[in-house]
Parts: sequence; C-alpha cells; structure tokens
Amino acid sequence: MPPNTLPFDPIAQARRRWEDEGWGDAAPGMAAVTSIMRTQQLLMRRIDEQLRDLELTFARYELLMLLVFSQRGALPLSGIGSRLQVHPASVTSAVDRLERQGLVRRIPHETDRRTKLAELTAAGRSLALTASERLNRTVFADPGLPPDEVETLNEILRGLRHRAGDF
Repeated sequence: MPPNTLPFDPIAQARRRWEDEGWGDAAPGMAAVTSIMRTQQLLMRRIDEQLRDLELTFARYELLMLLVFSQRGALPLSGIGSRLQVHPASVTSAVDRLERQGLVRRIPHETDRRTKLAELTAAGRSLALTASERLNRTVFADPGLPPDEVETLNEILRGLRHRAGDF
C-alpha cells in the first residue's frame, strides 16, 4: 500500500455524514465534486513527479503546449490567460519563469504596440515535447481507468464543462 493510502474511503464517509446531517439531496453532488477535486490532486502528484526534474509545473507545461500547438508558436498573453482559464497575473508569472529558463521570449505584437506576445523558443519546444513524451508514457496512457471508462469519463466531464459555460 502506498504511504499516503487511507484505510477507508474519506468521501464515502463524508457522504454518510452529509446524509446524517439531513443534507441527503446534496450528498451525491458533494461526493462527486469532492471526488473530482481529490482525483485532481492525485493526478497532479503523478504529473509533478514526472515534471519536477524538468523544472516545470503543470501550469507552465500547459502554457508551453499551448504555444507548441499555436500556428505561429506565439500568442498574446491575454489570449493565453483566457485559453488556460487563469488570471493575467498567473500568466505573467508563468511567462516570467519560462523566459528566465530560456523557453519563451516576449516579443511585440506586429500591429498592436500595447500587446506583448509570448513566443516559444527552440529550447521551449524541445522541452515541451520531451515532457509530453514522458507524460504520455507515465500518466496519460494510463490515467488509472480502463480505456472504455476513460472515454465515458471524458463524455461526462465534457457535458459538465459545457453546462458550466467552459465552451
């Protein structure tokens, strides 16, 4: 058993307590939301283990991959924030760090002098692809569910994101 493994399901226990408090109608939703959040933490731990020696966080990895997949390898900082659903200050901080690492550089926008673009460097592209190969092999190819359940989960979460206004 891994060192942080609990001898009981804490979410099932919380759900029972929710029901005991008379909140039975909210108990399934509480359990679902809490399960998603706890699962996110478990997956982040696995991802962090893979990115740590590359000196990347998942947030900075996502930013690099956004630039890798962009047509020009460069995007306005404001566009990065909206696509990654993060505050502009978080984008600035991530770009600052990636810039210090030589993975991106800030360049002026061609037509709007007020706008700065984050542009991927060759080193940034190389590191992003190295990180992707590692994450594909160690996390994404086996997130902890059988393939058919992964697809079912994708459909369920897509519906949740859509109803929440994500797209």
